[in-house]
Amino acid sequence: MISTTSFFTPVENDLHLLTDNLKRLVGARHPILGAAAEHLFDAGGKRIRPAIVLLVSRATMLDLEITSRHRRLAEITEMIHTASLVHDDVVDEAALRRNVPTVNSLFDNRIAVLAGDFLFAQSSWYLANLDNLQVVKLLSEVIRDFAEGEIFQGINRFDTSLTLEAYLDKSYYKTASLMANSSKSAAILSDASAEVIDSLYNYGKYLGLAFQIVDDILDFTSPTEVLGKPSGSDLISGNITAPALFAMEETPYLETLIQREFSEEGDIDKALSIISESQGIERSQELAAYHGQLALKQLACLKPSPYSQSLTDIVDYVLSRLY
Repeated sequence: MISTTSFFTPVENDLHLLTDNLKRLVGARHPILGAAAEHLFDAGGKRIRPAIVLLVSRATMLDLEITSRHRRLAEITEMIHTASLVHDDVVDEAALRRNVPTVNSLFDNRIAVLAGDFLFAQSSWYLANLDNLQVVKLLSEVIRDFAEGEIFQGINRFDTSLTLEAYLDKSYYKTASLMANSSKSAAILSDASAEVIDSLYNYGKYLGLAFQIVDDILDFTSPTEVLGKPSGSDLISGNITAPALFAMEETPYLETLIQREFSEEGDIDKALSIISESQGIERSQELAAYHGQLALKQLACLKPSPYSQSLTDIVDYVLSRLY
């Protein structure tokens, strides 16, 4: 498996700067938020989203130094992502993320909701200060997409009529929108051509979809200590993802188990074994690989450089998490 450090190498210094800056930007205002921020930005996150922004920035500014606006965009991207995780954990009532206690379990739900709101608000303020209306529109859309994805997931719990298309739409809202629109924004700040800007939006979109599908597979295949949460926890909470969708096509009895919300003893174990014995995992792997290939094709618009190579490596890394 490819390690994250190898493709971060070209932007390693940028990422160190980013982490220090984030703690300063968020922590200065209030001790509790400072403690939450310190905890969030130290929680062992992979920094993939800001790394993509920085790599796209450098890949589209080859002969020039990236600007302070590129750097700020990477910070805003990580802030938005972190805010969404804080809210996600409250909605999911999660006690751990990446094996680290969540903000809601350390403080309480009220503080966690407010910390998430604060991060969204703080990111919006820095966004407005970029003075680029196009970028403001793109990243405001991301914040709206997050909420839409969460609401969609919340009202469609245990709904076995969910289609693959609706699942991919939700995956776009929850994961791919941020990668797509922040990549596009980085290219806009570099004054790239319209063609390059569109390609990099699509790169982020397809990469984000592959990333979410892989995450949904790992929810079934990874042991708890790797995931930092119980195996199959998405399904148990009624969130139906690609492996379950494919397994239901093969074994309609899975629908019955989901529709009755695993209310009878042994339902969850039955459901998990139906999925593991079906083609669900395999077909989901193919779906992830398909989106990964689409992401790679989009990079043809970039001149060869260590940065474009790293953007290629990220796709391989995302898919290699499965093996």
